[in-house]
Amino acid sequence: MKSSCLELKVINGPNLNLTGSRQNEIYGDFTLSQINANLTNLAINMQVELSFYQSNIEGDLINEIQRCKTSNIDGLLVNLAAYTHTSIALYDTLLACNIPFVEIHLSNIFSREKFRSHSYISKIALGVISGFGGNSYKYGLMALVDYLGQKAQS
Repeated sequence: MKSSCLELKVINGPNLNLTGSRQNEIYGDFTLSQINANLTNLAINMQVELSFYQSNIEGDLINEIQRCKTSNIDGLLVNLAAYTHTSIALYDTLLACNIPFVEIHLSNIFSREKFRSHSYISKIALGVISGFGGNSYKYGLMALVDYLGQKAQS
């Protein structure tokens, strides 16, 4: 039997494991571990169960999203990084699994190279939060929890 606590997962794509040590002027100074720790603290205050996954490999990300469907995860925060702009396979997986998700980006993808302004997954996301560094995750978590709470009340 599922607990009444929301179960959410944060899925991070390629090179996010290098956050805090590469192109800090674009991605910020915080490491992914620091972002995850901040999110964990926020999730505890919101009474949300939160888990994390990061991979540089497209197929592993697909497998993890599929596992989320079978493990009854309530929602996702998804930062597919460069795969956002290239992966129809990840789009298909998110569409097939039908788990509510918020698309997250550390940088403002619309102010960067033209190819970054196209996201395959935005069309099926609840929303997109982009350009607030590590806080993008925080805002995404708050939006996702609010959405799921409203959905549960209706």
